Amino acid sequence: MSEKTVDYKYLFGPVPSRRLGISLGVDLMPYKTCSLDCVYCECGRTTNLVPDRREYVPTQDVIGELQSFLSTSPELDFVTFSGSGEPTLHSALGEIIRFLKKNYPQYSIAVLTNATLFSDAKVVEDVLPADMILPSLDAASEEVFRRINRPAENLTVEKVLDGLVSLRERFSGKMLLEIFIIPGLNDSESELKNLKTAVHRIKPDQVQLNSLDRPGTESWVKPMVRERLGEIAAFLEWDTEIIARFSPITGIRGYDFSTEQAILQTLKRRPCTLEDLSSSLGLVSAEIKKYLNGLMEQNKISTERLNRGIFYRVLNQEEKFYG
Repeated sequence: MSEKTVDYKYLFGPVPSRRLGISLGVDLMPYKTCSLDCVYCECGRTTNLVPDRREYVPTQDVIGELQSFLSTSPELDFVTFSGSGEPTLHSALGEIIRFLKKNYPQYSIAVLTNATLFSDAKVVEDVLPADMILPSLDAASEEVFRRINRPAENLTVEKVLDGLVSLRERFSGKMLLEIFIIPGLNDSESELKNLKTAVHRIKPDQVQLNSLDRPGTESWVKPMVRERLGEIAAFLEWDTEIIARFSPITGIRGYDFSTEQAILQTLKRRPCTLEDLSSSLGLVSAEIKKYLNGLMEQNKISTERLNRGIFYRVLNQEEKFYG
């Protein structure tokens, strides 16, 4: 059985990840279906902003793909639920995790989540068998939460905080809490105090500070300087790592140079958006984004925001292009 990503609709990778090593992605959501519309999201604006759980993609199809892929005994560090939207929105997330734990216990499971649904006890129950949960928390006041994360109806920051506390109380695996710092929004003294209180209440294993290093949904979002991130890390008085700058991924095992070359060859012909590349190459957007990040770290490609979105192009191309 080939492990080429093009053979699968709901799996992507394995891809190299700074935090998770070699990770097989599982994408349970249609593209940009999420409970938040974050101003910094590198994948663009949420087109389907929803707070409700349901079976967004067929559960048995996902399980079938996992069985097909994992039966080849690939070398993986994690099977990771992430991708095009918020994975906890899928009503069968727990069923799929339990399938993996029962049939492929040799693989660790990670869940990347925006943490909006953990006030629902069923969602907490669904993720308890995972080995690692990586939730996000960018604000600890309602005003800043709405300005940064632009939540779906009926989602409040207090629900998010209460849910994270409930999850931490029951979850025996590792929790890495990511905070994305945006200058002028959540770096004020008052908001940092709120975040510090929240961190000490949630008690994650580690806080990970992030900031913009790719074009976000809104062009006005700017990166935070590393020195300031260091000050914020010290202020939190918790085990904190700065993850805003990533090491090149091409030296990690599992990096598929044929995929990289396919992306480069496509961009040499014409600049493309993430969605253009996904459609033309038959790969899910989440995997393509990993390779685009690597190519940008190597200074092989650049980005430009035009009317139709963020375009990627090979550096030093001379032709003009229009979105």
